[in-house]
Amino acid sequence: MNHSNSSSQGGKAALYILLVIFGLITGAIVGGEIIRRVYHDAGNQPLPGAQSAETDISSAKALHNGPAQPDMIWYSRNNGIVQATKLAAPSVVGIVVTQLQVVKRAYSSDEFFDFFFGPELAPKVREVERMGSGFIFNRDGDILTNYHVVEGAQKLFVTLANGTQLEGRIIGVDPQTDLAIIGVKGDNLSCARLGDSEKLLIGEWAIAIGNPFGFFINDARPTVTVGVISAVDRNFAPSEGVYYQGMIQTDAAINQGNSGGPLVNALGEVIGINAFIFTGSDNYRGSIGIGFAIPIERAKRVSKEILTYGKRRMIYTGISVQDLTRPVAAALGYNKAEGVVISDIRGGSSGETAKLVRGDVIIGMGSRTIYSSADIGGFFLDYFVGDTVTITYVRKGKRSTTNIILGEYRESR
Repeated sequence: MNHSNSSSQGGKAALYILLVIFGLITGAIVGGEIIRRVYHDAGNQPLPGAQSAETDISSAKALHNGPAQPDMIWYSRNNGIVQATKLAAPSVVGIVVTQLQVVKRAYSSDEFFDFFFGPELAPKVREVERMGSGFIFNRDGDILTNYHVVEGAQKLFVTLANGTQLEGRIIGVDPQTDLAIIGVKGDNLSCARLGDSEKLLIGEWAIAIGNPFGFFINDARPTVTVGVISAVDRNFAPSEGVYYQGMIQTDAAINQGNSGGPLVNALGEVIGINAFIFTGSDNYRGSIGIGFAIPIERAKRVSKEILTYGKRRMIYTGISVQDLTRPVAAALGYNKAEGVVISDIRGGSSGETAKLVRGDVIIGMGSRTIYSSADIGGFFLDYFVGDTVTITYVRKGKRSTTNIILGEYRESR
C-alpha cells in the first residue's frame, strides 16, 4: 500500500516537471516573438542588420559587374580601401618636368687638342626629364605637388589618370615647405576631397597613390599602396632650406615617383602629400616602409596664400635672437641654458607692440618648447601673416606670456 502511494506521488512529480519545462519553452518562444515584433514595429523598420548585408552585397555586385561569386566574397572584396581608391585615384596626375642640367665634361687626353683649348672642356648644358606625382585639389584644375618635383622646370606636362596629357604652368611655390601649385586647363577634371590632418589616428589605414614607375612603363594609371599612419608630428633638421617638420609617418610603400602624390585615408580624403622616404642605405633607394607626408592642413594654408598673393608672404616680427649660454643666462637671472635671448627689437615692429624687450629669454612659442634658435625656423611653417602666436618668456627670473601678431616682411625694412 505504501509502495502504491509512492509510485503515484512519483508520477505526479514527473508530470509537474514536464509541465514546467513545457511552460518555459513556450514562454521563451512567445517572449522572443514579442521582442522581435517590438523591434520590427518600431518606426516600421526591419530588425537591425536584417536587410543591410543583403543590400550591401547587391551593391558590391552591381559595382563589380563580374561573374557570380558567393555573396560574402563580393562583400569582402569591395572594402573601404577599394572605395577610398575609387574616390581619390581619378584626381591623381603624373608630372613630367624638363630641366636644364649643367654637366661638367671630362678632361681631354689629346695633347694637340689641349694645346689650343686647354685640358678641361667647357661645361655642357643638356635637357633632362624628371617625373613626379600630384593631385587636382580644386575645380579650377589647380594641382598640388612638391616643390622639388617642379624645381627648375623649363617645360611641364601633366598626365591625367585617364591618359590625357595637358601642358602645365607653375602658379607659385613655397620652397621652405616643399610645396608647389601647378595650373592646367581641361574639361571635367576630377577633384580630390581634402581631409583633416589634425584628426589623424595612429594605426588607421593610409593609402599612397602616385606614379612610382617614372618612365619605366607607358601607363598613366596611378599605383596604389596601403599601410597605416605610423606616427605624426615627426621633425627633421632643415636640409637645403627645406623644413620637414610636423610630418606624417606611414609604412605605405612610397617611392621616388610618388613624390607630390596624395596620402589618403579610408574615407577617400587626402590627408597628406607624400614627400620623402628613408632608404636604409646608399646602395638601396627603394621604400623600406618608412615614408613621410606633408600634412594637408599646412598645404591648404600654403595653397591659399599662393592663390591669393602669388607666393607665400614672409612673416616679420622685428625680433632678433641668439642662443642662450650659461653665463648669459646667469647674468639674466635665469638658471637654465635653454631658450633664446632677445638681442634686438626693431622699433614699430610687432615684437615691440607685444612689449617684449632686449634680454627677455624666450622659452616657448605656441605649444612648442624652445631650446635653441634651431627650434624657431620650423615653428613658423604653420603660421602666416596676420596669425597670433603666444610667446612664453622669462624676464628677471619671472615667467610671463604675451601675444604677438605676425606682420609681413618688406624689402624696405
